[in-house]
Amino acid sequence: MLRQARSVRQLVLLDAVAALGFAVLPVLSPLRPAGPGWAVWLPAAAAALPLAARRIRPWPVFLTVLAVAVASVPLGLAPTAFLAAAFAAYPVALLTGPPPFGRGAAVIGGTSAAGVVLLTVGGSPHCPGGTQAVQVLFGVLVLGATWAAGLAVRERREGVRRTIEQAGERARREERLRIARDIHDVVTHSVGLIAVKAGIANHVAATRPEEAGLALTAIEEISRKALSDLRATLVVLRGEDGSDGGGLRPARGLADLPELVRAAELAGVRVELTKRCAVEPPGGVALAGYRIVQEALTNTAKHAAPTRCRVRVVAADGELTVEVADDGPSGGGPAGPVPGGGLGLLGMRERAHAHGGTLTAGPGDGGGWTVRAVLPY
Repeated sequence: MLRQARSVRQLVLLDAVAALGFAVLPVLSPLRPAGPGWAVWLPAAAAALPLAARRIRPWPVFLTVLAVAVASVPLGLAPTAFLAAAFAAYPVALLTGPPPFGRGAAVIGGTSAAGVVLLTVGGSPHCPGGTQAVQVLFGVLVLGATWAAGLAVRERREGVRRTIEQAGERARREERLRIARDIHDVVTHSVGLIAVKAGIANHVAATRPEEAGLALTAIEEISRKALSDLRATLVVLRGEDGSDGGGLRPARGLADLPELVRAAELAGVRVELTKRCAVEPPGGVALAGYRIVQEALTNTAKHAAPTRCRVRVVAADGELTVEVADDGPSGGGPAGPVPGGGLGLLGMRERAHAHGGTLTAGPGDGGGWTVRAVLPY
């Protein structure tokens, strides 16, 4: 706020200096008309001094200077007075839209060009012999040109403002999608596995209590990890990743894939992990690859467990290739299939497209289901 006030004071000071320049302009040869000194200084001061406040009171200053310019026509001071009026018109043009008789800066500029032609035919307004009509035409010319410049700058600023607003809205939409994907990945992965194990525990509780106990132990372990991951995600979303965060590690990567494998095995999926990464991909690409594997394993555990699944992750030649293939659905195990919201595949595609990559998902050649993503970096 203080910087803005200081900037306004500096601009007003510059306008005051310009006002002094307009005040002495009429006495310079060859612009000075014939006549006594007071007849030059008085109208010149009346037209120039208000310019110091043109940014503070643009409309009153413009109307005042324009009235003085019109009154100065019989005195031969119209050329310099109209220049002062044009100087006062610029901030007015910045604050107002195109006039009713025009469609913007192009129309005003065309009118000014027509004034140039008329002025050339009529003669020079700077000469003492210039007619009053020529002086008026000169005033129309400079006012029109200045007004057109102000409108052009205003329209450009409006365009920049709209572009910034649209960019901000796009950023907000993308941020909402990112938050939704993060919450979906963290929550539904763990909740899906818990649902599978809970169904198994409920199914075998009476007949095989030991297996039910193992399922409950897996639920406890998965839920603790889910709470830790959810807290870490909320820390990032709230902008607190610069704090200690209780030792949490919100940013996941390819090094964390064994944890996903262990969680999937707790849900009855036998995972065969193959990872070849000569060079670790950038953090964003590695996180996207991690989330894609996470969602694919979650879907396998929800819809095909118990089954076998092969996970292949290869980073080479500027591309991260992720492939997750299972052996086929088995009805979801003893608990039956776990319903889902259908957002997992959409989230995987969005993550791949966000990095300029591709994702395909569908039945495999030998049965089962295969998810394959290629992410360039």
